[in-house]
Amino acid sequence: MLVLHGLLGMSDNWKTHAKAWAAHFQVHLLDLRNHGRSFHSDDFSYPLMVEDLERYVVHHGLESFVLLGHSMGGKLAMWYATTHPHRVKNLIVADMAPRAYPVHHQSILEGLMDLHEKNPSSRAEADARLANYVPEGPTRLFLLKNLMRVAPDRLSLRPNIPVIERQIEQLMIALPGQLKFDGPILFLRGEHSDYVLADDHPTIYGQFPNAQIRTVARSGHWLHAENPMDFANEVQRFLGF
Repeated sequence: MLVLHGLLGMSDNWKTHAKAWAAHFQVHLLDLRNHGRSFHSDDFSYPLMVEDLERYVVHHGLESFVLLGHSMGGKLAMWYATTHPHRVKNLIVADMAPRAYPVHHQSILEGLMDLHEKNPSSRAEADARLANYVPEGPTRLFLLKNLMRVAPDRLSLRPNIPVIERQIEQLMIALPGQLKFDGPILFLRGEHSDYVLADDHPTIYGQFPNAQIRTVARSGHWLHAENPMDFANEVQRFLGF
C-alpha cells in the first residue's frame, strides 16, 4: 500500500493509520517533492510527480499495490492510476475530485512565506505569527507540524514554500478528461467538505466507471484526522480485510 499526503502535508501525518494497515500490507508513506523530507525542485507538477512515483515503484520492485491519496495526493493518485493502470489494484481518493479547483490557499501561503523569510525561534512565536493569517487553530497545528529545528534558536519549514506559492495554479488543474481508470476505486468525501459535491459525480463516473463514492460523517477536508475511526472503517470495508 502506497500513501500520498496532501498539499503542505507529509508522510508523518499518516503514521497512525499506517500502523494499523501494516498488519495487512507492506505500507509505504511517501513524501512528495517539495514536501517533508523529500527533495526540493523548482519544477512542480502532477506529470513530474507521476514520474517520481514510478521511479520509486521501480526502485522498490513493486509490481502492483493499493494506492491511497488525500487532496493533492488524491489528484496525483488519480493521475498515476490512469497512466499506470497495470500497477494499481485498488485506488482510494480522499476528498478530491478530478475537476479543477480555484486557488484558495492565499492566506495560508502568505503566512508560511512570512515564516520562511524570517525563521521563528520557537513554535510559540511561529503559531502567534501564523495566527495573523490563519485564525483556525487546528489548521495552524497541521501546518506547524512542518517545522524543524535547524539551529538552537531557529526553526525552519520543511516544504519548499516559494515554489509551492509560485506553482500553486499547477496543483489546482483538472485531471485530463481522456484519462480513465477501470479498476476499483473508492472516493471518500468529508461530510462538511465542499471538495467533492454531487455535481462532481458525473465526471467521477465518466473517468472512473467502477467508482464508489462514500461520505465520512463529522469530518471536513482532513477527514482521516477529523474522524479517523470512520475513515479507517471505510478503507477496511472497501479493501475487504
